[in-house]
Amino acid sequence: MNATPIFRKSLAWGALLSLAIAVVGGGIGFAVDGVHGLISALVGTAMALVFLGITVVSILVANRYTSSDLYVPIFFGVVMGGWIVKFILFLVTAWVISDQPWVNKLVLFLCLIVGVIGTLIVDCVAIAKGRLPAVSDIELPTFEDPDTKTAN
Repeated sequence: MNATPIFRKSLAWGALLSLAIAVVGGGIGFAVDGVHGLISALVGTAMALVFLGITVVSILVANRYTSSDLYVPIFFGVVMGGWIVKFILFLVTAWVISDQPWVNKLVLFLCLIVGVIGTLIVDCVAIAKGRLPAVSDIELPTFEDPDTKTAN
């Protein structure tokens, strides 16, 4: 058994959290700065969801190679590659939208921060509540009962 169900649950909970942040943050952003605040909140929330998705998807892709002798280097290569893509994507996105007239930087920043912290909490809860055995694919030895001459 692998951790795929746990990470899928994390992705689903992260999407629900992002929806909640989009609704609440969008409402607050609209109240503070009208349509510009609403759009900024939605962009900040979308960025947080995309960053969560990149991490989870990279782990799910890397877990497809568990039977390979090169699993550990493949896993770390894929996950680190995902983090590098995420970092570059963040820098490019921040650079492109930072000077846009429709951006309320405070609303965008707060929704992004709440989204990132919230998805970290979601990941921790999903992993803490996930059931993953410490040992898998183990067959216990059978022994023959001398009284009944049957295998148990």
